[in-house]
Amino acid sequence: MKKKWMAALALAVGVTVPAVASAEKERPADFEGMAYGYEDIDNGVIASSKLYRYDSGLDFEYPDAVRGIYLTGHSAGGAKFEQLVDFVGSNDLNAMVIDIKDDFGYLTYQPEADSPLAEKGIDQPYIKDPRAVLERLEEKQIYPIARIVVFKDTVLAEKRPDLSYTDGGKVWKNGRGEAFVSPFLKEVWDHNVDIAIEAAKLGFKEIQFDYVRFPEGFENRADTLGYTFGEYENSELDPVQRRVQAVTDFVAYAKEQLEPYGVDVSVDIFGYAATLPEAPGIGQNFSKISENVDVISSMIYPSHWTSYFGIAKPDLEPYKLVAEYAKVENEKLGELENPPVSRPWLQDFTASWLGSGNYLRYGKSEVEAQIKALNDAGIDEFLLWNAANRYSEGVDYTP
Repeated sequence: MKKKWMAALALAVGVTVPAVASAEKERPADFEGMAYGYEDIDNGVIASSKLYRYDSGLDFEYPDAVRGIYLTGHSAGGAKFEQLVDFVGSNDLNAMVIDIKDDFGYLTYQPEADSPLAEKGIDQPYIKDPRAVLERLEEKQIYPIARIVVFKDTVLAEKRPDLSYTDGGKVWKNGRGEAFVSPFLKEVWDHNVDIAIEAAKLGFKEIQFDYVRFPEGFENRADTLGYTFGEYENSELDPVQRRVQAVTDFVAYAKEQLEPYGVDVSVDIFGYAATLPEAPGIGQNFSKISENVDVISSMIYPSHWTSYFGIAKPDLEPYKLVAEYAKVENEKLGELENPPVSRPWLQDFTASWLGSGNYLRYGKSEVEAQIKALNDAGIDEFLLWNAANRYSEGVDYTP
């Protein structure tokens, strides 16, 4: 039996039409109805069903190509916000990545009293009125991306050591005093997906997951730290593949759970992960993660590489480093049937910790060199990272 799907309608509402039309579902609160259907050519019968997608009441268009900057909760909730809105508006930039769950595990705003997140006590309300922030971005048509730090979560680890890693009965922390929670545990997945859903309801158009990984060097601690494997307890995979599976499964699960909210899903990933079959300790497999997201954002700051690609001092050669990386990524994404959008993180900060002779003072020329390297490789989206949210003046963002 031949079926002609009403593709134009599906495209218009932005949903993926399933192979079989299902019975109409009960309308969830705050969702808008969207009909789709198909035509049974053999019998002349038109069947239809209805899906629902959350409507935040805000309207953003995806830019010609996302060119964005990063904002902490402090910046988004303070006087600096308007300065950065003006900065974006006066340049050929069009997007902001805003911390919604920060590097410690705190929400950067106070959830509404009826939100399931309110009772968790994890908010530090730097952003007093997140809706007002998003309405301002809508007014200026600045594409809003919610950054959610996932498995690096000191707050949750200290509240729930059973979701973390322990050493001698205490929550294990790395050399920077940061604790992680386990990608093996679905309760941790749901904690972050709940936050992502609320960010989508606020009006963000994209959810960007960061720290989607095990702690760095985990392979050296995997046999000495205390933790549970959850549903992966009886896995027959080797330790590396079990970590890869857990990380990949989280990404796929999050994307599925966010589908009704009409948001894109992106993941930040170490740049070097694209150069290996997988990053064995942290569980990141570039291709497998890429297969489950709309956008992949490799962190390719020149300062963060050692002597890769035959470049002895990568921070001194921003164009060459990014150009060499782009070759590898393009090849890797070219192997996928449905590759995501590539939107790398670029360096707009000075890595003075590398020591004299090993770093450049980054500014206009160095930022433009990285962007040009991407453009020359056919990659036209990017994000700029500066932890203090101070971005270089006078940059041509479309060189």
